[in-house]
Amino acid sequence: MAREQRRLAAIVAADVVGYSRLMGGDETGTLAALKALRRELVDPKIADHGGRLVKTTGDGTSTCPRTAA
Repeated sequence: MAREQRRLAAIVAADVVGYSRLMGGDETGTLAALKALRRELVDPKIADHGGRLVKTTGDGTSTCPRTAA
């Protein structure tokens, strides 16, 4: 019988507070700001910690860091 291998994992979920309100006020500016923040802040931090982006949903992201510890 093969031994089952398990791995501890962490999932990080992030969401933009007030996204609908921001989009209602300035859709183009909000999308540009969100894309810039992800490119300049979020993506580099994920890479710095050896993680990976699992999913994006408009104003949210799910990421998985390399280790849970």
